[in-house]
This record gives sequence, C-alpha cells and structure tokens, in this order.
Amino acid sequence: MAVPARTCGASRPGPARTALPWPGRGPRPGPGARRPPSGPPRPLLLLLPPLLLLPLLAAPGASAYSFPQQHTMQHWARRLEQEIDGVMRIFGGVQQLREIYKDNRNLFEVQENEPQKLVEKVAGDIESLLDRKVQALKRLADAAENFQKAHRWQDNIKEEDILYYDAKADAELDDPESEDVERGSKASTLRLDFVEDSNFKNKVNYSYTAVQIPTDIYKGSTVILNELNWTEALENVFIENRRQDPTLLWQVFGSATGVTRYYPATPWRAPKKIDLYDVRRRPWYIQGASSPKDMVIIVDVSGSVSGLTLKLMKTSVCEMLDTLSDDDYVNVASFNEKAQPVSCFTHLVQANVRNKKVFKEAVQGMVAKGTTGYKAGFEYAFDQLQNSNITRANCNKMIMMFTDGGEDRVQDVFEKYNWPNRTVRVFTFSVGQHNYDVTPLQWMACANKGYYFEIPSIGAIRINTQEYLDVLGRPMVLAGKEAKQVQWTNVYEDALGLGLVVTGTLPVFNLTQDGPGEKKNQLILGVMGIDVALNDIKRLTPNYTLGANGYVFAIDLNGYVLLHPNLKPQVSQGGGQEEGKLYRMGTPDFLPCLPQTTNFREPVTLDFLDAELEDENKEEIRRSMIDGNKGHKQIRTLVKSLDERYVDEVMRNYTWVPIRSTNYSLGLVLPPYSTFYLQANLSDQILQVKYFEFLLPSSFESEGHVFIAPREYCKDLNASDNNTEFLKNFIELMEKVTPDSKQCNNFLLHNLILDTGITQQLVERVWRDQDLNTYSLLAVFAATDGGITRVFPNKAADDWTENPEPFNASFYRRSLDNHGYVFKPPHQDALLRPLELENDTVGILVSTAVELSLGGRTLRPAVVGVKLDLEAWAEKFKVLASNRTHQDQPQKQCGPSSHCEMDCEVNNEDLLCVLIDDGGFLVLSNQNHQWDQVGRFFSEVDANLMLALYNNSFYTRKESYDYQAACAPQPPGNLGAAPRGVFVPTIADFLNLAWWTSAAAWSLFQQLLYGLIYHSWFQADPAEAEGNAEARESSCVMKQTQYYFGSVNASYNAIIDCGNCSRLFHAQRLTNTNLLFVVAEKPLCSQCEGGRLLQKETHCPADGPEQCELVQRPRYRRGPHICFDYNATEDTSDCGRGASFPPSLGVLVSLQLLLLLGLPPRPQPQVHAHASRRV
Repeated sequence: MAVPARTCGASRPGPARTALPWPGRGPRPGPGARRPPSGPPRPLLLLLPPLLLLPLLAAPGASAYSFPQQHTMQHWARRLEQEIDGVMRIFGGVQQLREIYKDNRNLFEVQENEPQKLVEKVAGDIESLLDRKVQALKRLADAAENFQKAHRWQDNIKEEDILYYDAKADAELDDPESEDVERGSKASTLRLDFVEDSNFKNKVNYSYTAVQIPTDIYKGSTVILNELNWTEALENVFIENRRQDPTLLWQVFGSATGVTRYYPATPWRAPKKIDLYDVRRRPWYIQGASSPKDMVIIVDVSGSVSGLTLKLMKTSVCEMLDTLSDDDYVNVASFNEKAQPVSCFTHLVQANVRNKKVFKEAVQGMVAKGTTGYKAGFEYAFDQLQNSNITRANCNKMIMMFTDGGEDRVQDVFEKYNWPNRTVRVFTFSVGQHNYDVTPLQWMACANKGYYFEIPSIGAIRINTQEYLDVLGRPMVLAGKEAKQVQWTNVYEDALGLGLVVTGTLPVFNLTQDGPGEKKNQLILGVMGIDVALNDIKRLTPNYTLGANGYVFAIDLNGYVLLHPNLKPQVSQGGGQEEGKLYRMGTPDFLPCLPQTTNFREPVTLDFLDAELEDENKEEIRRSMIDGNKGHKQIRTLVKSLDERYVDEVMRNYTWVPIRSTNYSLGLVLPPYSTFYLQANLSDQILQVKYFEFLLPSSFESEGHVFIAPREYCKDLNASDNNTEFLKNFIELMEKVTPDSKQCNNFLLHNLILDTGITQQLVERVWRDQDLNTYSLLAVFAATDGGITRVFPNKAADDWTENPEPFNASFYRRSLDNHGYVFKPPHQDALLRPLELENDTVGILVSTAVELSLGGRTLRPAVVGVKLDLEAWAEKFKVLASNRTHQDQPQKQCGPSSHCEMDCEVNNEDLLCVLIDDGGFLVLSNQNHQWDQVGRFFSEVDANLMLALYNNSFYTRKESYDYQAACAPQPPGNLGAAPRGVFVPTIADFLNLAWWTSAAAWSLFQQLLYGLIYHSWFQADPAEAEGNAEARESSCVMKQTQYYFGSVNASYNAIIDCGNCSRLFHAQRLTNTNLLFVVAEKPLCSQCEGGRLLQKETHCPADGPEQCELVQRPRYRRGPHICFDYNATEDTSDCGRGASFPPSLGVLVSLQLLLLLGLPPRPQPQVHAHASRRV
C-alpha cells in the first residue's frame, strides 16, 4: 500500500477551554436498555455518504434507542478534545515553561548545527583516527616480512626450544593466577601477571604477546615451531606501536599456518565446549588474504556417494561457504547425469549471511542417485561464471568440485571454456575413504591453476576447505607493493571481548627466494590486523547537540552500516569463542556445519535500507554515499519509534560526505527542529550551587523527583544502571569537583544544572499549587534535552518506568516529532497477563513538546506531560461521550414511546466506545472489562472492528524486517539409537572381497564409528541444550508490522457487512492528538470474525522477505576497486600432486580415536599443506 502523507493535528483556534473538575472516583452509571435480538439482514451500506447513511442507522429491533447520529458523535469528540486540551493547558505548563526559558535568557546561548561543517569535521576526525592505525599496520607488516626473510628454517627444532605465552594454557592449568613469570607445566609456556584494563575490557600484560593455536593443529609440528620462532620478534614492534599510539587496541598477526599472535597478552576466553577458533576463518583475515571471488561449488551426488561421504560433502560445502565474505559471489549446484542448483538461486549471488543460510539449508536436501557426469557439472559452472548480465565480483573466478572420484578428465570442457588463458581456477576435493584413482582429479586442478585436496574424514574438512586461499594469494604476493593496501572490514564481534569492532587489515608476503636466481616465493604469510572499537569512533561524533532524533551514521561500499543508532545486533554475552555445541539444523540425516555460535562467527551486515524504513529517497542517498559523493537532501520519510510499536511520518535533513582513505561514507541526519540547540552559560557559581541543590534527594518531597540521564559527565563518575545510585555517585563527585573542571564535560554539566533549575521553576509556578486528584492525574512531568526528567509529586516516581535518558525514551522522541498531545498507553503483550488495576497505579502518559522561538530561531528543548489515572479517566470518558454534561447530572431516561440515541455511558452494554492511538493500541474504553486490556493492539480486543478501520483507510500498515534478531534452532526429532541414512550392504557385497576396500565399506565403517563414539555430532544433548542458551541461538529474521494513521482525517460512518451480524460504526480523529475516537455496535455473534490483523513481531521461516526474489533485484554496491587474480610469473606447479596414501585400517582407527578423544595427533602426511611454507 502506498504511504499517504501524514496530517498532523493543528493547534486549536479560538480561546482556551477550561477542563471540568472531576472527582477521582464516581459511582458506576446504571446499565442502558439492552437491545433486543437483531431483525432481518441489513442491506450493504459500506462507503455510503454520511447523509444517506444517517436515516438508516437505527439499531434493528430497538424501539427505544437508535445508533447515535453523526453530529452527536462529533459533539462527543469535541468534548473529548476540549477536556484533554484544558487539562494539558492547566497542568502541562507548555506556555509557562516558554516564559521560564525567556526569563532565564541570560543563562544560555542558542547555538546552530551546521550540517555540512559538522559532517566534514567528524569525517576528518575519523580519517585521522584510522590513519594512525594504518601507519601502525604498515610498520607491523614490513617488520614481519623482514623478520621472516631473515629467519633460518630449522628442521630439528623442538618444543622446549621455543618460549612463549600460550593463551589457552591457563585454562588447562590448576593455578592460572600464578604471579610469577615462569615456565608453566608445559615446557614452552610462560606464566604471566595480568592487570585489568578498561579499554580492552580484559586483563592484559603489556610486556608480552600471546599465542593462540587452533585445537586441530599440532603445536609441536616443525612448521608451527618455526612460525613461533620468527614471529616472536614482532613483540617489540607491537610494544613500540603502543608507545607511539597509546589508543591502539588489539594488534594481531594471523598466520596462514593458523597461528595467531596478538598484543597485549591476555588469557584466551575459553569456551564451554570445543574451541574451534581459527584465525583463517575470521572475517578480517578472509578479507585481507585475497581479492574478491566468484565461486561456483559443484557437488557430486551420483549413486556412489553414499552414507558418510555425502554427509562429509554437505559439511564441506558449509565450511567452504564460511570462507566467503560479502565482497564475494557464489552459487552451489549438485550434479550426476545433469547439473542443477541446490537452491532457488539460478545465478551467482552475494555471499552475505542470509544467502549463505539459504545455501546451507538447501545443501542438506541433496540426495545421492544416478551416475557421475563431470561434464554436466563443469559446463554448468562455466556457464555461471560467464554470465555477465548479473552483479558479481569479476575477480578470482573459480570452481570447487567435491566428489568421491571418477575417471573422466573432461578435457574437452576445459578446452572449450578455459584454455588457453585459464582464467578460471579449478579446485578438486576427493571426499571420503575409497580406492578410486584420484589422478584425474589431480590433473583437473593442475591443468587449471588450482589445487587438489583430500577430505578422508571430518578432521580434514576445516583445514582443506580454507587452504585454497593460499593459491588465491599468489598473484597478490607477486604484485608486491601494489597489493599492499589496507582494507577496513565490516562490523563484527571481537573474539576477545571488545564488543563490536572494525579491523584494518594488511597482507603479509613471503619475500624469500628458493635459491640464488630462483623464482620469488609466492606464498602469503598471513594478515596483519588492528582493531578499532565502534565506541571509539562514536566518541568522535557530536554528543547530545543533535537532539534526541538527530544522529550520525556511516556505511561501507556494500551499503552496510558502520555507525547507526539502529545497529543493535544480538551478540553472545559471555559465551567466549565459538561454542562447541552441535545441534541439528534440518533433517535427521544432517551432519551439522561444524560447531558454531552464529552471532560470534558472522559479521554484522545490516544494510542502511534495513536499518531505516526504506524508500526511494534513501535509496538515492545510499547510492550517492557508496559512490563517494557529497550531498544534502531534505526528505519526508517514515521513522520507527524506539519501542518499535509506532511509525511516524517526519521531515529529515540528510547530509553526507566520504571519509577519505577509507571505504566508508559518513552521513548526518537532523530534524528541522534540531537545527538549533541550547548551550548553558552558568558563570554565576552562586546560581550553580542553588540549582544543584534541587538535585539533592532532600528536595524531592517539595520539588518532585529528579531522574538524571546516565551520561558521561565526568571521567571519574561511576556508572550505574540504578538511577538512584547513579545520582548518588554524581552528587558525591560534584562535591569534589566543579562544573568547570577539566575532567568533566562542561557542556553536559552546565546544561544539566540549568535544566534542573528551569524545571524547578515549573514546579514553583504551576504544579505545586494544583490538586492533581481533582483532575484524576497520577503525575505531571517534564523532560529536557539537558538530561533532566522531573516527576511530580515525589511518590509518583515509584511507578515511573520511562527511561531516565530522555533521548532513549519513546514518549520524548515521539513528542518532538508530532504536533499536539501524544498519548502513550502502558505497553502490553498479548502473551502477558492483563494489567492489574490496583491502588490506582496504572496510568496513561500524555506528552507534548515545548517549542521555543528565540530571535527567529525555533527549537524544542523539552517535553512536558501528565499521567492520567486509567480508571478515573475511563469513567470520565463515558460521561464525555454521553448526553450528560457532568457526572452529577442524572442520566436521561428513554421511555417506550420516545426515540432516543444511544450513548457510551447509558448503553455501554450495546455500544462500544473506544479511544485508539495512532499505532492501533487501546487507550480508553467504555467497557469496564476492557480496562485491563489498555495498551494492547486493538485487533486483540476487537479483531472485527480493527480490520474494518484498516480496510476503510483509517490505518495504514508498514511491514519491515529485523535482521539483527537471535532465535533458538528447531528442536531435533527423535532419531532413535543411531543416525539414519546409513548405507545397508547386501549379502553379495559382504561376499565380495573388493567391496571391503571400496568407498561404501569405509563409509559404513565410519558411520558406525561416529555413531558409537561421537554420537553428539549427530544429536545434541538435551541437557546441554538447556544449560547453554548462547550456543542454541542463531541469527534469524523477524518480521515487524506497525500501523499508523492513514489518509482519512474526518468523521466517517460505515457498516461492517456480515448479514445478521453486521455492525454500524463511526470513527473520527481527535484534533491535536494521536487518538481515534470510535463508536460501534457491539457484535451480536461471532460469524463476522474474519481475518485478524497482527502487530506482534513474528519469525520469518524463509529468512526474510522472499530471499530468492530479492536476489533478482540486488541492491546497489561497489566492490574493492583493485583485483589481483592474475600474474604471468605465477608458478602453478604446486597443485596438490602429493601422493595419496591407501586407506589403512590401523592408521584410520588410530587417527579417528585420537581426534574423538581430543588428543593432538601429529599431522597426516598431506605434504602440500605445510611443506610449501618451508624456506
């Protein structure tokens, strides 16, 4: 549905009305005459003009009462408007607060936000911050290359020859808190002291680096020991970098061998289960180790691929997908006699989180049947890579083939598509235990600049699905300095507890030569990275001068946000590294994609158009920012409220500039009313002391309770989630320092103290002399940009549940964006029990912004409001929507021979009267049994009537998607005692000696072995699942639906046509409020109950809004501008020609048992993986 223009209520013309005094409680009016049963069916009256409809509005069969005339209901609406306006004029104090500001005009200045200057300054500050990290990165990368070049390889190196701090060793020792620096229980491990550092949110040691080695890599191998030996020299460079720039956070070298050396040293955050962290699978490493990729994965699903082999292939594909980043493009297909995509994606798609999820789910549905047809698979893959009509990376084209073996070399296919230029690399993977000849697979890889890998078991999957990056790194290494470019990553969660970070990366190359006059080495040594916490970047943005609804944001070349107030991903809380919890995702035959906590591994990829409500204007702004342009645009757009219950149509000014020397672009969003802001100037110290005294709890009884926003007023101020404790800490600090102290933010402190005094004057001039009970008010309040929320009387603070930070309070932000009075009923969820109406504590907030005009400059520095007593105002509502002028007037009696109109008080058993806010939530009702449902979406109260209001354009629906949610996985089914899908051999197979050395036999043997010993791979332990919430959760998409006022802005009569169950209703917007007044016949039967509108957030099982359709119209993006995928001097002779070994029962059983028991076996003789790193 098209978004209509929002019409905000204008201020009421004419003289002010005085609200009628009203006792807090009154006797319940007597019930009206009950309407007799309905007569014959009514004719269809939908959308008839009001004048034609009025003569027909009599309730069928009712001799005494008829449905109210339109002018009567309009009269009720005016009475409601006047009552609300009168109360707000008396108690809200808008006009009085304006006068207070003007009376104190000498205590503040009006400053201007100049968007262009602001955004350029912030962009420059961010550029300077990141440039300091870039210089440190370059020093580290240069040093690493020189250290490795000078290093002499040692064949006989031993563990005791290397002394280093093993970050994971402390978790294995009995006394990890030892104070002495000594040799640990392991010969090569140091024991260190650590000090708490708030910058790292961790205990650190600044004198040493720490080393993390993946669990599945043997620490004592010659390659690892030599790596530890030469990288030790990086320690001094790390320390010198920190001396030059004390703001540096983690400095990390991720080696291509899997070793991670980072500074400063800190113990590894050990997970509760298996630690599967491998630096080579982290987003920053993947991005820095190669140029973008166009990858097609083809999987052999012929009949010979049975049992565990197929499961290994599925898991291998999942792991391969995890090596791709958002700069890459991918598609996955299965093949036997013919090839077909495994998912709905018919072409290469961006390898973002959501698309990879679709692939992973689709891969689990692959079934083995038919005969092997390599030609079909490769032709499909080449056709995919040659499709130029789609968005793709246009770099590093490659085909990854997973098979159990075959004899065909498909040379004719390569001659047709890839030779002689060999622009597409081919990587082949022999999966499972079998006795097939692997020579054809080796030949395919070697003939097409690729590599051949073997995956005989689960233990080989991770290492062999990521080592292809070494091959892709060759052209980068050969390109030399041209390829040494710093790249900045997407936002992701730091493994060591910093929270959300971005990382600058720089590849480190092997500069050695194999011998005098020999070719240059073409291996990438690893990637150097330096973290920058998002909070450090946020500190460079304007703080509190942009107002509650102004903000700064930044996006990258993919359109993903780096900074945005709506960037709030669900990150794991204390789960450490990737949890070892293994749960099934899909069918019972699914061998899980290796253990993970999704939120830890996945980068945070929130698109700008998903962070905000998408429209054409924002699409243009996003494109311009990605292209690196400057710009400014004022737009009318939709914004979602902070509590995600409402949508408002507002004006916003967008200004943007590129951040030079980075892939980021910075934007500033300002509402027109935030062009100016107040800056306090309290030079009079006597006045400072006077105003400060109104913050003391001793003044609350007479001046009202004060909540102060928990801001960083001073460096030494202790934060607290409890506002009372925070205020106590603040007062104690202010007794030691002055508001002008250098350790404090003078702007924040002066504005806070000024607003304390100004709101106290509001108490003195308006609130203190008023009797709130006379008007059935629970409280009055004022909140300010300066961070003060004053609630009067003091006892009302006990039931105050709004956020003490006004900028984070929904009522505050919505009041600034809307003219008139904004009603906010208490938040209720349909799944929660109804409100408990006891002790008159349930209230409804009514708030409005205070607009100042000072010297032609308009701003809104505060919001004031009242809290209505729900029950008392519900009674008042019934009288105001009746034929009585006040409660003491007797109810009008309607005789049998007279004709009377129903009203909301006398006829409350026949007539439903409600006030609904602009989000569709119930505010007030004349039905006593509905009082405990106030705050619920009205469709949960009266689905039939809410649907009619929506169908008649009183409400418009806005649907959007939350891509930052976390959901629990689907519970596994009952699998029985063993995994299903096991290959069952025939008697003839058992009698055939050849069968015992075939792939099927080995597949069956491994299934039995894994099923008996490693059962948790196939089925999660329910007890573990209950105790580890973080491990169970994974990222998901939630659909959100909000409603807001549509185009209808006048009185409207209609009928809900449903035969004998038809209902008349009248609806009218209340001027200068966000309320809709609805009068309707109560339903006579349930036949009319049709569809129910939903407002509650719901899970999207398809992972979003038809992901398969969205990829057909991809959003605009730009990849990295330089591609390194070809170099004429590249040596492709190292392509995995190492001899494969025949399966040996003893070796296999030993290796599997070592893996399953968690012992670190020495590496298998897959020489290609490590020997090539020897210098």
